[in-house]
Amino acid sequence: RDPSLDRQGRVWFVGQTGHYVGVLDPATGEFKKFDLAPGTGPHNLILDSAGIVWYAGNTATHIGRLDPRDGSIRKIAMSDSAVRDPHTLVWDARGDIWFTAQGGNGIGKLTVATGEVRVVPLLTPRARPYGIKVDRTGRPWVVLFGTNKLATVDPQTFALTEYPLPRAETRPRRLEITSDGAVWYCDYAGGMLGRFDPRTQKVEEWPLPGGPTSRPYATALD
Repeated sequence: RDPSLDRQGRVWFVGQTGHYVGVLDPATGEFKKFDLAPGTGPHNLILDSAGIVWYAGNTATHIGRLDPRDGSIRKIAMSDSAVRDPHTLVWDARGDIWFTAQGGNGIGKLTVATGEVRVVPLLTPRARPYGIKVDRTGRPWVVLFGTNKLATVDPQTFALTEYPLPRAETRPRRLEITSDGAVWYCDYAGGMLGRFDPRTQKVEEWPLPGGPTSRPYATALD
């Protein structure tokens, strides 16, 4: 799942059901595999400036720090056992990690320097927070795959705001934030691409060529 490039151009990825972190060097074609504990279920990974790999232990209730130099792993437990499944990790500008917990129904932050984890519970039951991105102001935005809503957290106060999208049947799964601050999402249930303007709260949507059953899942910003 979820490949990521390091500064050397190597491609890192996780094996979710195989419980490993992998890396490919395109220059040589060589793969290397770092086995994780059975049952870890890593969902995604991100890399810091020092080349350390951070992964979401989706089925083992932790965020992991893997040092590729020696293969050592440090596990950071969730602050609330109900937040059992860290799902998607992203960096903010301070070098801290924001993440979603889909089954745990929360949005969390890991302060890397201290190892402190803080989780904000969603207002909507079974909201299934899924994709997450951080805007230029340091504010995380999340799509709530179990409902027709977007959510954001104030990075200073941790106040949560949920924004319903116009169609009740919308199920946003992943998102991007463009340079103008707009939040773009793909509607997995309806085959739409949508744009939400946080300033005006205006929503625009466009049907994809594949139609309502095209199931758009993920996006990438060029």
